[in-house]
Amino acid sequence: MQPTGTHHYIELAISIEPSLFEPYIAILAEEGIEYFLEENDRLLAYLPESEWNSEKENAVRSLLLEIFGSVPPYKASFMADRNWNAEWEAHLQPIEISDRFLIVQKNKEVSPKPGQIVIEINPKMSFGTGYHATTRLMLRQMEELDLQERRIMDIGTGTGVLAIAARKLGNRYPILAFDNNAWAAENAVENAEENKTDNIRIELIDAEEELVANLKDGYDLILANINKNVIDRILPVIRNSAPLAQVLLSGILVYDEPWLKKLLKRLGYSNVRTIYEDEWLSCLVRAENPSPGKR
Repeated sequence: MQPTGTHHYIELAISIEPSLFEPYIAILAEEGIEYFLEENDRLLAYLPESEWNSEKENAVRSLLLEIFGSVPPYKASFMADRNWNAEWEAHLQPIEISDRFLIVQKNKEVSPKPGQIVIEINPKMSFGTGYHATTRLMLRQMEELDLQERRIMDIGTGTGVLAIAARKLGNRYPILAFDNNAWAAENAVENAEENKTDNIRIELIDAEEELVANLKDGYDLILANINKNVIDRILPVIRNSAPLAQVLLSGILVYDEPWLKKLLKRLGYSNVRTIYEDEWLSCLVRAENPSPGKR
């Protein structure tokens, strides 16, 4: 799979204190904005040009006003298709996720610790560079699991980093990784090839529209580092269509943990393990009663 096309974006340059970057990223993600760059006292947010209009702008402004009480100064600029790899690589440095994982960018010289797994990620505009707490949380959860015999689905794969990590942790089965953004899917393909991780099927599909059909293939570990609103919609589908599967979640703010607990209780999931970093959490869940049922 190799989606093609021109990728023009809108850049929202938002002037806020760095301490507000994480909560702003979380709130903007609820409006479907998933690509960010932190730059001094500005948060740069990117979304496809085709998705930016007066209705979207009003929705963003209303959400910021509701959550933060005001709308900070911002500037919306058209960004023509260009070499985004070069743009991002200029800002990114190798990052140590744990004693087990080190994420590097292409042509960066690193000295990994003995036994440390190196993942090369060249991010374009995709989510999953290792610089966001949710990616780090997912990887730390994964390194505690025995993945060799698991059948894994990665929803909202972004750069493909989680699928790549699963393969490098010894998973032996085909992995399905997908995203609804063409740029992310392209990037995941490139990163899988760069890391020489075979048998990862990367698709450009919409999780909410095509999830049921894909779940029929018998996946028993589902990775979902996505936003709260999407989790709210797809977790009931997973519970009914793949009741035996464990689900590893992130993209959830700590202050949304009460909401998550209520959702898990309603669907009949138990919490296996939750870990935290900054204002984010990652939760591994499994069905208390694996019998499917309408909820």
